Amino acid sequence: MNDMFELMHEINDCINDGKVDDARNLVIKALADIEKNNKEFPAPLNHFIRSVGLYPYLNLDDASWQEKFVYESFKVDVGGENVTLHKEQSSLLKKLIDGKDIAVSAPTSFGKSFVVDSFIAINKPSNVMIIVPTIALTDETRRRIQKKFAHEYKIITTTDVELGEKNIFIFPQERATNYINIIDELDILIIDEFYKASKEHDKERSPSLLRAILKLSEKSKQRYFLAPNIKHLNESIFTKGMEFISLDFNTVFLDKKNVYLNVDKDTYTKSDALLDIFEDYTGNTLIYAGTYSAIAELANLIIADTPVQKSELLSDFAQWLTKNYSRNWQLTNLVKRGCGIHNGQLHRSLSQIQVKLFEESTGLNRIVSTSSIIEGVNTSAENVVLWRNKNGQPKLNDFTYRNIIGRGGRMFKHFIGNIFLLEKPPVEEDNQLNINFSEELAAHVDENEFSQQLSSEQIAKIIAYKEEMLELLGEESYGRLQHDNAFNDSDSTIVLKVTRALHDSPENFNGLAYLNSDNPANWKSSLYTVLNVIPGYVGAKYTDVVEFICVIANNWHYDFPQLLEQLAVHDIGIDKFFDLERKASYKLPALLNEVNRIQQELYPERKVDISSFIAKVSHAFLPANVFILEEYGLPRMISKKIHESGFIDLENTEVPIHEVIDSFNNIGIYAISNCSPQLDRFDEYIIEHFYDGISYANKVSKNVVAQT
Repeated sequence: MNDMFELMHEINDCINDGKVDDARNLVIKALADIEKNNKEFPAPLNHFIRSVGLYPYLNLDDASWQEKFVYESFKVDVGGENVTLHKEQSSLLKKLIDGKDIAVSAPTSFGKSFVVDSFIAINKPSNVMIIVPTIALTDETRRRIQKKFAHEYKIITTTDVELGEKNIFIFPQERATNYINIIDELDILIIDEFYKASKEHDKERSPSLLRAILKLSEKSKQRYFLAPNIKHLNESIFTKGMEFISLDFNTVFLDKKNVYLNVDKDTYTKSDALLDIFEDYTGNTLIYAGTYSAIAELANLIIADTPVQKSELLSDFAQWLTKNYSRNWQLTNLVKRGCGIHNGQLHRSLSQIQVKLFEESTGLNRIVSTSSIIEGVNTSAENVVLWRNKNGQPKLNDFTYRNIIGRGGRMFKHFIGNIFLLEKPPVEEDNQLNINFSEELAAHVDENEFSQQLSSEQIAKIIAYKEEMLELLGEESYGRLQHDNAFNDSDSTIVLKVTRALHDSPENFNGLAYLNSDNPANWKSSLYTVLNVIPGYVGAKYTDVVEFICVIANNWHYDFPQLLEQLAVHDIGIDKFFDLERKASYKLPALLNEVNRIQQELYPERKVDISSFIAKVSHAFLPANVFILEEYGLPRMISKKIHESGFIDLENTEVPIHEVIDSFNNIGIYAISNCSPQLDRFDEYIIEHFYDGISYANKVSKNVVAQT
């Protein structure tokens, strides 16, 4: 108790000296000590909790009437539940309710989602757009919003969905642009992880996010942009009129341990250090590998030096992976040892399953990852290990490093996040975020409208782009495409290169119609032609892409091991399969779409339209609803069993995804789980998680069982 008494004095001194951030860290340490060692809660601590603004942490059993009043005063509706906000959450919410446009930087542990949910619950806007950086975050956000607001709003996460009376759109930026012509007005545009609009942080995808911000801001009454670890934000056409707020308000404490200082290549290696961490710290652990090769290195170490866990749940998962993917896959063997992999390439449902298991007491207690874990999900852990100070090939920068270690700790669960640094961290920086106009946006900007915000050089690039497109397409075609907003989801540089190729060498595209053939052998020449329009665009060897597409034309009819067997002759194994499927269903359709659109304008007499082929590729040759259901957490192999049971026709392309989800809810989990003798125990575990994310309430009626 003497230690706690001394800590109270130290907190008091910090507050008196105006060192509120230091005081807050000490308060969090005190709470962690009380919880870990089952100590008595000291009455003065409530006063300090209130002084540093951590109102949700107030202990009501020992609170004065003033402290209880504060706790209740900061309580708000976050969607069917009243939650006490901390000081800075409440301040942000007030600004939003007052109608202000805000760009805010706050730590990962800040609790930004409570502010969004409370705004929706209090203001009851008609149309909300939430843009997130990945499909995985789309599903995670959808699950949260679904449970709170599905009774009042239509929750839309895919394209081509008919709008409801009140809508909440949750998209990655590429999908958001598809609704520009459909949505007349947004009450609020919310951009999560808006730092990705900067080329410095995401060179490949920043143009699409900038397009979405530019176009949707015009339709939005209010904007709310969120990101971590930013100290300064430049003013640009994308953030004009927004108030920027940088907050260091943390709700957990990060205890950094410089293990790398004790590491020696000969006597005490990084591997030794990691195994010691595993032995000494039993809580859930995220291991940041940094590169794909480092994931493989860590997987070998963990498989060789950690025991198989006695968990029925993990045993079921390992058997499921063996049956549905591969017995010899590293992930299958890792799972037996309580470890998963998150790398941004796995099937979406497979990544979701692992994140779900990471939350289970008898599930995974470790995940090895690339930066996908900080971009793809809002998970956190008691322990975070920095294995390598790289992000792919380049060195890790301070911004990404802070984002990674920010995954340590969780409000009310882990007051302290243990951060183990096995390599030297990057030098601390005062992070400035620059969001600037880029040439990929030339087709989307009116140089006259933004003449005051753009430089003369930027205006010259816009004019040059439009003049060349007019020359290549002609005034009528270019005007029609502009009027139809045909380039909403396109980079101007890509459109221009495709237009040049089709204009200058029309004979190269004479065989494009062969892509409508039912025989994959007829596709190869045209696929090579399209891939050559922009060398390197897809990011994989042409031969691999073409051969892969010809094999996965049977994606729905063959199981995964059969496809792997066919691809083995092309030296395409399981890890390359995931990489190629992601690129083939995302990058290639975007390129094919530009080619199709431009060639129809330049050569209408050919009457060639490859839209049906593009749709097949974009869904990895699975039925469209099966592909979409993977985003909802239902793997294709389980969808196939459900389809073959006759309960739901998942091959019908005329049925929109919301009707499919309605069918699942109407039939009910109990009927679906018993619909097929082929479903095993882990299939049923996955189905339960899937239903948890689609149910209109937190329970599913059993009445349907009797009816079926």
